[in-house]
Amino acid sequence: MNPWLAAAAALTAGGLGPCLWGAARGGAGRRVVAQNMATLLLCLVFLLLAQGYGRTSYVDLALVVCVLGPAGTLVFARLLGEEFEESPPGARLLTPAVLIGTPATVIPLCLVTGPGRAMLKLLLIGVLLIAGGMVTTRAVRRG
Repeated sequence: MNPWLAAAAALTAGGLGPCLWGAARGGAGRRVVAQNMATLLLCLVFLLLAQGYGRTSYVDLALVVCVLGPAGTLVFARLLGEEFEESPPGARLLTPAVLIGTPATVIPLCLVTGPGRAMLKLLLIGVLLIAGGMVTTRAVRRG
């Protein structure tokens, strides 16, 4: 097992597990926040698995997830806005997770990948994750 796969396993066990638990239990606000965090972590896991296994198709999966995940969160925030007003979700950890987790994963992958088209795709995914995370965090807080 190489370090990329170990990091993917740690994110899966330590991050996706609690996110799935949060998405399965609790109020609507908590479920949307957990879904948003799971989207971020799943995208990062796909990037780490792509490097660990040497399969570029996982990077394409990460690109799809980083585009569709925030869109789904925005739809849920729009549809469940009234329920958010009753019990506002705790979205305080979303912004730090996005702003720390994304560069901490994407920058080392870019350094290993080297200059080229693959690095540009990684940078695009990083920018989309940060932008999507910021927009969805604002939408979830406002309801």
